[in-house]
Parts: sequence; C-alpha cells; structure tokens
Amino acid sequence: MKTLKEQTDAKIAAGRNAKPEFMQGVDAVIEKAKAFEEGKDALKIGDKAIDFELPNPKGQLISLSGLLKKGPVVVTFYRGSWCPYCNLQLRALQAKLSDIEDLGTTLVAISPEVPDDSLTENEINTMAFTVLSDQDAKIASQYGVAWEVPEFLMEHMRVDRGLDLKKINNGNANVLPIPATFIVDTDGIIKWNYVNVDYRTRSEPDEIIDALKKLG
Repeated sequence: MKTLKEQTDAKIAAGRNAKPEFMQGVDAVIEKAKAFEEGKDALKIGDKAIDFELPNPKGQLISLSGLLKKGPVVVTFYRGSWCPYCNLQLRALQAKLSDIEDLGTTLVAISPEVPDDSLTENEINTMAFTVLSDQDAKIASQYGVAWEVPEFLMEHMRVDRGLDLKKINNGNANVLPIPATFIVDTDGIIKWNYVNVDYRTRSEPDEIIDALKKLG
C-alpha cells in the first residue's frame, strides 16, 4: 500500500501536468505564506489543549474533555470534504484506525463544514472516526491554525471547482484551517503535533501511531 506522501506526491505531479500555471501559482502562494510564518502561532508540544464542544453531523455536541476521559485524542483539522488532499489523508487514517484505537485513542476530524445533510451523506462521514463541525474555524483559530485563504486560491475554488464555501460552511468563506494534527494526552497536554501551511502535505498515519506508542 502506498504511503500518504506517495499518494499526495502523485496528485501534485498530476496537477503539474494538467495545470502547470495554476500549480506554479499555488507554489508561490505557499512560499509567501511560509515567509509570513503562517501557522507559527499553532499550539505546541507541552501546551494545554483548548477544550471544545462541537456538533457532529447529527447535531450531537462532542467535547474534547469528554473524549479525554476515555483516553488520548488525535485531533486533526481539515479543510473540507471537497478537498482532494483531505480525502486522501482521511482515507489513510481510516485504513489505520484500528491501530489507533487499539492504543486506546479516539480520532477526531474537524472542518468548518456545516453539520447538515450534505455532511451527513458525504464519504468522510461514512468513516468510523468522529467528524465535527467548526463553523467559521473558531476552534481552528484558538489552536492557531486558521488561515485567511489568498484570493488566488479562493478564485480557483469558486470558478474552477464551482465551490460555494459560504454555503458549504454557512459562514466565513475565506477562512479555512491549516491542515494540522495534534495528539492530546489524557492530562490535556499536547504531546505531538504537525502543522504545515502547504495544504498538499500531511502527516503520515504511521507517524501518529509511533507518537501514540510513546505516550505514558
């Protein structure tokens, strides 16, 4: 089975072949974001995780503090079910979910998508982990991983992808989470994280599992 990096690298390569000018533009946007140190304020290892209470697709409120009573929690922020890189990441996590849960850990995936029928019916919700809705990326902002998306990317999503993010998120269309993952131990302390403003790059599930094995 291919690693997540191999899968995302293949998608990036396909994009460069199909739309070289667009991908060059994405590269420029990402380099500018890195130069401005987007994501530098993200919660770090040793920080106290911020508690949250967010709805799942059925409208049930799920809190971090409640989940931590059962064991460690992996919190991953993703842009939305419409994002192909997010789908690759979450499928890869689903494939390793039994390994994560065997370590007594709960996996939670959070995006700004509104918890309505569209979220209930999409592929991500059929996966076996917890999916939560963080409208206007408020919790992502508290975790330091909210990003005001540049107009170049917003135009691509509106025009080329036909996405109405204001409707999808029922809120702020141009603020999305930087894809980021945090491991929170039962004491509420962040023990591992991965934050990268390049939305095409994600943490490997095996890296998360290795970090979980080192807890305690």
